[in-house]
Amino acid sequence: MSETPAADDPEEYDVVVVGGGPAGLSTALYTTRLGHDTAVVDRGGGRAAMMLDTHNVIGVTEDVSGNEFLETAREQVKEYGAEFHRDLVTEAERTDDGRIHLVGNEGEFLTRRVVLATGFSDVRPDPPLPRTGKGLHWCLHCDAYMFIDRPVFVMGTGESAAHVAMIMLNFTDEVDLLLRGDDPEWSDETDERLRAHPVDIVDAEITAMQKGDDGWLEGFEFDDGEFREYRGGFPMYGSNYNTDLAEQLGCELNDDGTIAVDDHGRASVEGVVAVGDITPGHNQIPVAMGEGAKAGIGVHYDLREFPRSLDDVRENGPVELDEVPGLGARVRDAAKAFEEARAPAADDD
Repeated sequence: MSETPAADDPEEYDVVVVGGGPAGLSTALYTTRLGHDTAVVDRGGGRAAMMLDTHNVIGVTEDVSGNEFLETAREQVKEYGAEFHRDLVTEAERTDDGRIHLVGNEGEFLTRRVVLATGFSDVRPDPPLPRTGKGLHWCLHCDAYMFIDRPVFVMGTGESAAHVAMIMLNFTDEVDLLLRGDDPEWSDETDERLRAHPVDIVDAEITAMQKGDDGWLEGFEFDDGEFREYRGGFPMYGSNYNTDLAEQLGCELNDDGTIAVDDHGRASVEGVVAVGDITPGHNQIPVAMGEGAKAGIGVHYDLREFPRSLDDVRENGPVELDEVPGLGARVRDAAKAFEEARAPAADDD
């Protein structure tokens, strides 16, 4: 990580990406390679970092952990010329000249474009719970495959819990919906639909769990004295979207709490872009990476110096040779070093 600037000396960039997950890193990769001075400000952690294995990412095998996947991505992006800061951004505002001023716990940043890739936090149920990745799973589309013909639980009381329980019947005939002593909150129509599927609704609260020597969940004990076996399952208690910065900047939010964006991630406020789990759509790494790529290209369209508009040319004259290339200084230097490092060694004749 590079040094974070002192509070009274903001570091200036063309682009600052807040969040270092797959969406943010993909955006940074594109903006950097397209010639814009880019920084990633990352507090660490996040959903991808929790993964013990990486699923559904073509070209990345399952023995790669989330942290390994992210570290490889960070090294790629740094090699192209982006800078990284370990910090938590807590404040954001537009300046009089149209830039975005960001304040973190350790430093401050000024940028022409801010990319919010701050994601969301899953609401965790009360313990006892198995370890994430060893019986507790957050992504149906990533992890349902591992429960084929295995006993599985879905935990929750809302519409999403009932819906996911029915979906899991595509993979196994042993699906329990655990209410944990709470009353269901789904609609009458959902209740009728759910009870027409072979899902066992368990009212009792969990009192203990058993795990195998490999750390995987084996099952839960309930306060009615019953023990039920499970390979794992999905808690469905909702998500808290990390939209504080977007709200400070005045961005429009959707009814579900996500940030409203266009096809290239542009939010309703000039200079603000949002990507990944904080925007509508499937919460998947490949989807997040695609959103990051599109957002990075969109930022390039907005910030690139050339071609100049015809109105600009008519008003200010032709582009002079000393005005090109339109690259950020950090990217230009990094690109030269990158190519030199990749060049074949000269013969020692």
